[in-house]
Amino acid sequence: MNRFSTIVRHIFPPHTHAFDSSVLTFSPKFWLFIVVTGIGAGLGADGLMALLKAVQHVSYGYEQGHFQTAVAQVSAWHRLAVLIAAGLLATFMVWLLRKLSHGANSDIVHAIWFQSGRVNFWHTMVQAMLSMTIVGMGASLGREGAPKQVGLAIASVLSRWGRLTSAETRFLAACGAGAGMGAIYNVPLGGALFALEVLLGTVALPLILPAMTAALIATAVSWITLPNQPTYTIPVYSFHLGELLWTLLFGPLAGVMSVLFVRLIIWVDAHKPQSGWSMWAPLPMFALLGILAIPYPQLLGNGLDITEFAFSNQLPLLLLLILFVLKPLVTAGCLGSGAPGGLFTPSVTYGAVFGGAMGDLWSFIWPGTPMGSYAVIGAGAVLAATMQAPLAAAVLLLELTHNTMAIMVPILLAIAGAIITARLLDMRSIDSGPASIQPFIEQITKRPLHTAFNDLIIPSLNIVPVSASYSQLVYWLTADNAPQNLYVLDHSGKLVGVISSEKLWTADALTRTMGIAAAFDLKMPVTAIRSDQSRKEVLNLLQQPSFSQTPVVEGVTIQYMGIIKKPEV
Repeated sequence: MNRFSTIVRHIFPPHTHAFDSSVLTFSPKFWLFIVVTGIGAGLGADGLMALLKAVQHVSYGYEQGHFQTAVAQVSAWHRLAVLIAAGLLATFMVWLLRKLSHGANSDIVHAIWFQSGRVNFWHTMVQAMLSMTIVGMGASLGREGAPKQVGLAIASVLSRWGRLTSAETRFLAACGAGAGMGAIYNVPLGGALFALEVLLGTVALPLILPAMTAALIATAVSWITLPNQPTYTIPVYSFHLGELLWTLLFGPLAGVMSVLFVRLIIWVDAHKPQSGWSMWAPLPMFALLGILAIPYPQLLGNGLDITEFAFSNQLPLLLLLILFVLKPLVTAGCLGSGAPGGLFTPSVTYGAVFGGAMGDLWSFIWPGTPMGSYAVIGAGAVLAATMQAPLAAAVLLLELTHNTMAIMVPILLAIAGAIITARLLDMRSIDSGPASIQPFIEQITKRPLHTAFNDLIIPSLNIVPVSASYSQLVYWLTADNAPQNLYVLDHSGKLVGVISSEKLWTADALTRTMGIAAAFDLKMPVTAIRSDQSRKEVLNLLQQPSFSQTPVVEGVTIQYMGIIKKPEV
């Protein structure tokens, strides 16, 4: 029974306890910022799409229709030259941004959870324009990364000007990013759910209205220049029994492949170039992409056209299998080289070609089902598992196509199978944020100890990053054999505070932002033993009657090393 309970808690991680919606009321100032953020995100999406089309026109002569058609019509050497130019541009701009902004980080999840939603405005805006430019030149990354960054940057400026709390800033930043995504793909509901379920890890009802308001306003504003129509034009499908049986087999398989993709993305992201000659990585990577695009021009761009072709059964089985292997690899390569861009559309494409290929093979066993429907189901399953967000994935797929209601049951079954399998294997996502606590702990506890009292230090596991969500803190402090305290560390492992179990239930902790609070918002000051103290000092401290346990930190960097506890008699 205990084993079963552990598995269930692993698949369905705890969310915040139920609470009264009146707790989460927001000030008029916050609502004003929500409206302004939505307007800014919508205008930003318009501007970025204009930039994308201009770059595509200059690079490949693209006017209208499918971008892949324009790419295929130019010579192979033309494609290679454009990709080399994109690599040079990415190399120079990434180096310049790093040099001018002194290491500022505009990654959305990192900014929301480790910087409380605060970013360098100009660094983020320039990076967004760079992202859209290289995607227009053929980088295998998503175009949605740029408008999400614009929404984030606007929210960050407003929160700084309005002196919002860290939790309010985090929420506004997530709403801004979701609004940008909603505007660029005409998916307001999906954008709002992306902000909540993916970026914040909660779909608490009181949080939905602000997120929805920002996304709806942004989407409506984007209609100034962008069309009010679905992103993908697909046929109207009908339900078939063979589809249902295939879905039961495909869902878990999609979960496994999603985990492999997520692990690949996390690995390349952790090994991005940081300095020296490695900063030239975009150039050879984009040149390699250009070479691969000689026989397979479908690899260029974010994959939107490939996905639509798969949805409409316009890709042969062999090409589906080739794209299933190569597309995630070149996407990971572009991201790992340091080039900025999104992963949403590449994930949809990965799922579409995988589902299409598996459906094509299934048709030899059970013919009669339209091939394109398998691609749609595959896209939904993989998207849900890679984002670890089943609700957002289902809604996004519906808004992106407008024609999936007839096969919604197979889609939801595939999503369920993929999510359960993925969560059993790995809880992380391509947007891993507050959920990635275990790798953080493993990294901290592997550090060597250099003190005069190593034998007294216990490598305690009761540590959390500043990004740990409220629900995770509740889970840790209410579990069996839970610790009395959780020590809070920043992204570098520096000790910044402590959270006690009593703190979670006090009135001041149950603020209007409880559903989006993080360890950073709830931490209290803590006194620690320094590694440069003498053994005699530490032993004297242990003999004091009031002493129970104290964390140990490195003397200069204040990095956490463990705890010292009074021996039990």
